[in-house]
Amino acid sequence: MFLFLTVVQAIVAAALVGVILMQRSEGGGLGIGGSPSGMLSARGAADFLTRSTKWLAVLFVILSIALAAVAVETTGSDAIESTLDRSVAPAAPADPLGPATTGEAAPTSTDPLGDATE
Repeated sequence: MFLFLTVVQAIVAAALVGVILMQRSEGGGLGIGGSPSGMLSARGAADFLTRSTKWLAVLFVILSIALAAVAVETTGSDAIESTLDRSVAPAAPADPLGPATTGEAAPTSTDPLGDATE
């Protein structure tokens, strides 16, 4: 379901970009200014590209909300995990030959933060 909705949203987004790019510029950035027969007149509001832009934008928002709801359902985690897993082994030494060949003693603590707290 999530993959299907993602594909549909990608198609709607591509159609929305195409419809927006096909519209004629009315002058004035962001629809401010321009001629009086612009976007807010009866002729401009009834234009096919304007109506299709509106419905594609509404569909895009609805699909975004649906995808967010499906993503929450698929994760299934209601609580935020706030603990750290301390059972992880320490990182390998930087020397490829190991600490035994350099004369250094091997660390005895398995806690990687143990040395920092002393």
